[in-house]
Amino acid sequence: MDRLLSSGFMIELPDNGTDELGSGRDYGDLEEACFGHENADFNRIFLPVIYSIIFVTGIIGNGLVIVVMGYQKKLRSMTDKYRLHLSVADLLFVITLPFWSVDAAVNWYFGNFLCKAVHVIYTVNLYSSVLILAFISLDRYLAIVHATNSQKPRKLLAEKIVYVGVWLPAVLLAVPDLIFARTSEDDERYVCDHIYPHENWRISFRFQHILVGLVLPGLIILICYCIIISKLSHSKGHQKRKALKTTVILILAFFACWLPYYIGISIDTFIRLGVIRKGCEFENIVHKWISITEALAFFHCCLNPILYAFLGAKFKSSAQNALTSVSRGSSLKILSKGKRGGHSSVSTESESSSFHSS
Repeated sequence: MDRLLSSGFMIELPDNGTDELGSGRDYGDLEEACFGHENADFNRIFLPVIYSIIFVTGIIGNGLVIVVMGYQKKLRSMTDKYRLHLSVADLLFVITLPFWSVDAAVNWYFGNFLCKAVHVIYTVNLYSSVLILAFISLDRYLAIVHATNSQKPRKLLAEKIVYVGVWLPAVLLAVPDLIFARTSEDDERYVCDHIYPHENWRISFRFQHILVGLVLPGLIILICYCIIISKLSHSKGHQKRKALKTTVILILAFFACWLPYYIGISIDTFIRLGVIRKGCEFENIVHKWISITEALAFFHCCLNPILYAFLGAKFKSSAQNALTSVSRGSSLKILSKGKRGGHSSVSTESESSSFHSS
């Protein structure tokens, strides 16, 4: 897939006027004449700052979700299992942001292997995230609309089909990154981008990106939630509505992050096809719009844990218990080193009961 999202590459290209956009930027040869240096200068400052914020927030937040989930294995709901998948995908993605930051600010120093790797991780995260949200919507639909006989289908979706329906397609859709993403030298600097045999390949992958990354899962999400809202409008179950709140906001936040970006790449695609002809000034505005909205869209990697912390009472309680257990466990291990015999065994027993109580 054409990774405009890939962050740094797309934006740096302006300097080279090459196909660098392919990595995240598919601007390529068509834009050489119009892509101005002011966009490249803007990206060198804007992208590293935004990526650094997302990296720190994403590592802490998603890491916390994964740790907390590890302490409550037996208490996980179906939705919790999906959110764990989502946090794993987001954590993998934010680990690549330092590479994009260096690329945007200076140069691609990391070689061909890492060029392919960061593109693959980006693509897997992009598709897995939105497909997981579609699965969450299906799970909520089954739990609310077909509550009496949905336990087995929901369990099957969460524990089996999620791998075939989310991770397998995401990995397969990343195969073009392995083939076309590579480093090249341009104007005495190295760039990491997609190099396609023909511009039509880029446009084809762009349509795939829009279709699989937004349109199809978006339809599933909208249909499921329209039916759910219709069902709840005839129900007095306050608890069900409360349980839906975090998941609905999570999904709305995802589309709020990504929709502006998809609007930008849709316009850019029509420019490439010659459907829209507005001149260089308009194209430069579109390119800057894509650069900004792509970077801001990456904040979706941080939203999952933030929404958990502020909207999920159960998660806040579990996080407190998990962090308390870790703190007690560390303290008890230190104390046990300085004590012998019975004291040591008491510490171990206390530590164990602390974990069980969480």
